[in-house]
Amino acid sequence: MTHPMLAAPDLAEYRWALYACGHLLDLTNEPHPPVGLYRDEQSARLHGLYLWPTTFTVIDLHQDERP
Repeated sequence: MTHPMLAAPDLAEYRWALYACGHLLDLTNEPHPPVGLYRDEQSARLHGLYLWPTTFTVIDLHQDERP
């Protein structure tokens, strides 16, 4: 990071990933990276609803770590 006032993000804190899911509208047939990473599920879902009301999904990246 080049700006001294911006802390580097700790990626381990970001549990939820938002995907746009263009494949649901036949816009693509290739896998795409997540649009954003979030600390809480509600933020991810609200952002997905705002951008793509019917064509998004939110994935728990730490799903396999639960007891």
